[in-house]
Amino acid sequence: MPTLFTRIIEGELPAHFVWKDDVCVVFLSIAPLKPGHCLVVPRAEIDHWLDAEPDVYAHLARVSQKVGRALMQAFSPERIATLILGMEVNHLHVHVVPIWSEGDVNFRNADTSASQDALAEAAARVRDALRALGHEEVSE
Repeated sequence: MPTLFTRIIEGELPAHFVWKDDVCVVFLSIAPLKPGHCLVVPRAEIDHWLDAEPDVYAHLARVSQKVGRALMQAFSPERIATLILGMEVNHLHVHVVPIWSEGDVNFRNADTSASQDALAEAAARVRDALRALGHEEVSE
């Protein structure tokens, strides 16, 4: 049975995509810790990050860094946090989150009722920043 993220990648479920390439996609979290909270997800169904091929894992890190730079430009946070948890969806994904304090990465504070309008606005800001940084993999 396909994972939730595979269903999103295949277009069965909606998402606010900001990046697509042959190895991974990036879309906004539906329960963001902060506006702009992105998930970097490999197209391949990989359960645990330890199971990822080194080249795939390195690609996810490179894309996470590019997205992080775009988040810095779009939201001007103090830092960008990256986390790999894998507890909520059994499909490897890197959380890339603009933060202003360590408390900003507490998942108990996630906005579980983020509006589609707020997500769309944050996605547009991230896409604009990615384009400004010269990336062609920006997705609509």
